[in-house]
Parts: sequence; structure tokens; C-alpha cells
Amino acid sequence: MDLNVSNCIELRCYHTWMGKDGIVRTKVKPGSEVLLEDAIENSNCVNGLTQDKFTLIVDARGVKSITKEAREHFSVKGRSSRCLSIAIIVDSHLSRMIANFYIGLTKPVLPVKLFNTEANAVNWCKTWEVVK
Repeated sequence: MDLNVSNCIELRCYHTWMGKDGIVRTKVKPGSEVLLEDAIENSNCVNGLTQDKFTLIVDARGVKSITKEAREHFSVKGRSSRCLSIAIIVDSHLSRMIANFYIGLTKPVLPVKLFNTEANAVNWCKTWEVVK
């Protein structure tokens, strides 16, 4: 994911921006230990990028850990969201394990799918654009 964009917002654990293709992107900073406060801050940032419905790509390749409370927050249960789907990019056994753990235990209310490349994640996200 290219961080060389003019609208990139840097948070404690994330870089977040709206792509030129209309897909919201967030990249976990390497070694991040994501807490509930980080999850809420990033969700607020993501939701502040557009008033329209959107798809989201999360590059989780640098994550070290995510607390249970943060995972529950990211499941979008019990709160409204304009997000249509979430593509998560992983590249290691650890990040795939964390992502599968997140999906399996929290059962997100949105469609979530794991990818090894950004290109595949983008293609999948574009299939959700017709729902807007």
C-alpha cells in the first residue's frame, strides 16, 4: 500500500487514507499492539473520510497483536457503519492466524475476506461498489 498520498492521516497504530479509487485504506504500523482506544480512533478516522458508503482495505501485515476489545469493536456489532466490506491483507502465518481468529471469534456483521495481495483485495472491494 502506497503511503505517499496527500490525504494520509497518521495515528498511533495506523496510517489511514481514501484511495483515488474510492476505497478507504488503513495500514497497521509494524509492531503495533492495537488497543480498544486505537480501534475507536481508527474507526472514527475511517468514517470521517467520506459521508458515502465505502469498502475498506486493512493492511494487517505489520500487526503484533489486537486486544479482544479492539477485535470486538472492529466486528461492527451494535453500532452503525457505512462500511460495506472489509478486505484484510496478510502475508505471514502470524497475521493470518490473528485475522482468522478475529473473523472466527467475533463474527463480524460485514463481509470480511483475507488476501495476500493488495491487487486481489482491490478487485474484491470493487465488487461491493455496486451495492452503494
